[in-house]
Amino acid sequence: MLSRTADHLFWMSRYMERAENTARMLNVSYETSLLPQSAAAVEAGWEGILSISELLPAYLSLYKSINPRDVMDFMVKDADNPSSIISCLRAARENARAVRGTLTTEVWETQNQTWLEVNRMLKSGEFERDPAEFFEWVKFRSHLSRGVTVGTMLMDESLYFMRMGTFLERADNTARLVDVKFHAMQNDFFGAPQYGAPETETAQEFDFYHWSAILRSVSGFEVYRKVYRDVIRPERVAELLILRADMPRSLHASLNEVVSNLALVSHDRDSDTLRHAGRLRAELAFGRIDEILATGLHAYLTQFLERVNVLGGRISREFLMPQAA
Repeated sequence: MLSRTADHLFWMSRYMERAENTARMLNVSYETSLLPQSAAAVEAGWEGILSISELLPAYLSLYKSINPRDVMDFMVKDADNPSSIISCLRAARENARAVRGTLTTEVWETQNQTWLEVNRMLKSGEFERDPAEFFEWVKFRSHLSRGVTVGTMLMDESLYFMRMGTFLERADNTARLVDVKFHAMQNDFFGAPQYGAPETETAQEFDFYHWSAILRSVSGFEVYRKVYRDVIRPERVAELLILRADMPRSLHASLNEVVSNLALVSHDRDSDTLRHAGRLRAELAFGRIDEILATGLHAYLTQFLERVNVLGGRISREFLMPQAA
């Protein structure tokens, strides 16, 4: 396969997954901001969204304060923000258009229709009327794109690069989400003197909504209940989202997919790229959450993000960049 074609397929899927993850985070922040809480807590929640995407400086260069309306406009409609939903869907569609002949008709029409429809919805004001419904629509279009891809594409290198892009992006986004949300609460749970101390009823209620929101942002609330059958505890949320291979959006599950698809396109079993991915996957497969928490969750996730970024660079150099003549 031409590296140029592989590059477009890889990034088409990454941008579609990024749009979905942005919609998930914004939807949860929007819904939790409607709960009774202080103005400082609301602002901290929206600031977390910008921090996850590393967009806080860019946002503050345009807006004077952090508030729900401006953050959502910046993360949904700002065409100059490369991580906004509109920018991600445009990039996904442009990458699909560049390799239209490689895609099935259903895959191309799904990408194209998503782009046309999101423009219509934003121009008609549907987003402002019901943000939650708009975010659900973005998630649905991403699900549809993935389903049509798996259901209609030939199982060859084209599909493997698309799947690789999807799950590399998912691993990155899940790690960012866990890092920011847990880092904001670490004084209450990890290593703090009050850990395990009795909480007031109000604090317990806040904790439930906080951790429930994190789980719902990755469609993990029902999964948590099924796996643990207990009250929501932060260390178990971390374990579910990092180490559980049967949790679809966990780091472990995402790396399983990256490694399996990378192996299918790699002609060299001693490839440094494959070895790097395999080592990262092995650490998740044999890791223990108590050891991760003991050494520091923030440090662990920061290192994980760095290694995922290195892995993305290795994939680009080995498979995606046009070869010099």
